[in-house]
Amino acid sequence: MMFARINDASLHYRFRSGEGMPVVFLNSLGTDFRIWDDVIARLPPHGPVLCLDKRGHGLSDDGASGMDCLVADVAALMDHLGLTGALVCGVSVGGMIAQGLASARPDLVARLVLCCTGARIGDADGWNARIDTVTRDGIEPLADAILERWFSDDFRAGRPADLAGYRNMLVRTSHSGYAAVCAAIRDTDLRDSTRMLRQPTICIAGADDLATPPDLVRALAALIPGARLTVLGDCGHLPCIEAPDAVAQAIRDMRGDTP
Repeated sequence: MMFARINDASLHYRFRSGEGMPVVFLNSLGTDFRIWDDVIARLPPHGPVLCLDKRGHGLSDDGASGMDCLVADVAALMDHLGLTGALVCGVSVGGMIAQGLASARPDLVARLVLCCTGARIGDADGWNARIDTVTRDGIEPLADAILERWFSDDFRAGRPADLAGYRNMLVRTSHSGYAAVCAAIRDTDLRDSTRMLRQPTICIAGADDLATPPDLVRALAALIPGARLTVLGDCGHLPCIEAPDAVAQAIRDMRGDTP
């Protein structure tokens, strides 16, 4: 396991060194970096790859986690590892962090793959209700409804063991860390900065995503000049799990990897 002291927090990460453009993966709310395993397995084995657990998730510390803080953590870890000019692939809040990083530190971000995300996600009332429930009762009461938003009907019916495992990942997330990232999403509107991005970008939506529906991702793609939009059928909020071939192909296309 790999840990680094970044901005007064211990962050858990995994880094594979190599040649060529680095790929940096940023996770969704309530998950850790293992959600990218099937995507990474489909990438060329020689390229640098970084994935990390944001604050309050996985094995990283809890603590302050406004969006600026989450962006600064990724930037500082990339600086620590000497990574620049990366392809950054983020899902959900990870996609928001990726947008913020591309704006704040364009030297670190050469290309973007933004999965099931937006420049603004949800509204204050919805996030406040979720924060109140998690603070009072934990994640367990919300888990089944969240999984319905995460995964397509086919996934939930056909992969019960996997569904149970991802439920465990969700409910074992730090309650305070989960609530803090909910607040970060609630308080973030990236529309003004994201429309100024010039990095080549692919936006990926899941046709069955109830958390960030295709229209939200389509609106994100419309903000970024030249961004391409792909809508994946039979896929929910986490294409890295339900459609790893498609996500890996988008990354290979953006990196210009040869077959």
